[in-house]
Amino acid sequence: MIDREDIQKLAYSYDKNNISIGVLGGHSGLDVCRGAKKHGFRTIAVCQKGREETYTKYYKTRKDGRGCVDETIVLDKFSDITKPNVQEELRKKNTIFIHNRYFWVYFDFNDIENDFLVPIFGTRNMLKLEERDVPKNQYYLLEKAGIRFPKILKSPKDIDELVIVKVSEAIRGYERAFFYASSYYDYRRKSEELLSKKMITKDALDKAVIEEYVIGAQINFNYFYSVINSELEIMGTDTRRQTNLDGLIRLPANEQLEVLKYLKPKIIETGHIAATTKESIIEKIFILGEKFVKTTQKECPPGIIGPFALQGAIAADKGKEEMVVFDVSMRIPGSPLTRFTPHSGYLYGESISYGERIALEIKKAIKTNKIKEIVS
Repeated sequence: MIDREDIQKLAYSYDKNNISIGVLGGHSGLDVCRGAKKHGFRTIAVCQKGREETYTKYYKTRKDGRGCVDETIVLDKFSDITKPNVQEELRKKNTIFIHNRYFWVYFDFNDIENDFLVPIFGTRNMLKLEERDVPKNQYYLLEKAGIRFPKILKSPKDIDELVIVKVSEAIRGYERAFFYASSYYDYRRKSEELLSKKMITKDALDKAVIEEYVIGAQINFNYFYSVINSELEIMGTDTRRQTNLDGLIRLPANEQLEVLKYLKPKIIETGHIAATTKESIIEKIFILGEKFVKTTQKECPPGIIGPFALQGAIAADKGKEEMVVFDVSMRIPGSPLTRFTPHSGYLYGESISYGERIALEIKKAIKTNKIKEIVS
């Protein structure tokens, strides 16, 4: 495994007047580039061939100042970023890399932890903890933090209430073929149908997580922990748009039943919608985030650096409003529109994006000679 001290020394050796901000071309790449560009950094998008024109053409930096992507590196596949010549190019350009969801969709964690000798903004060894089959994963951290998450059933035979079975698609393992069940019989019937249609694999089903289904208003709390200021900030709140689920729930009940004869609900991330919250729960949002940060500092030192999100629902099934966390993002969430919720504006005077907040943190770290503290 790459030693954090080696990465810190590398970052410290960079030309501080010519830092580049690097990001994979996808997920939240444009948000990162826009924020970095606004604060004077050169931007680099590492793209996969066949998916590069968003960065090489539509949002490239123009001579008249438009655009936010200064340079692109186009690879046959994203995982080629760990090749020595690509890493060397990034280091020569004094690159600090911003990791996002693509890192765990398109990479082997071991490659990033052991072979990617480029400073990453954030804590690189926490990214894998989003997975549900690794030690000290998100469930472990939530439990240690005292944050409620759905009850996990050990066996399908234990199903005696409505549950959601979190299983990956057969074709695209990073996407979801989740399904609902209310009994063991229901589980068997639905899983066997998905297996017969080759929508899931037996191996993926065996590794699936079975969670109680919590009824509530779904919402994501998006945070930023500044190690420079030792302070937690709320960047904004949003909710997900998922296909084909969102299309189904917009139909009248009788038409839903008719459509469901021919297709099954899918929960594939398509986008997000900004969602404001009552001011009365802001303190609760902060308390949840602070508990999580402290737990990561104790269990996975140095803990969370920069962006993360607690995603779930506000439930009221115990007579009080309570956040139930379904998922944790240990990096920048893929929802740039959080800047259109007011939370960061209450602190900074105007709402700012994740990309801009990351750039401000890197800028301050350079100015205060604390760049070692923000990279791994």
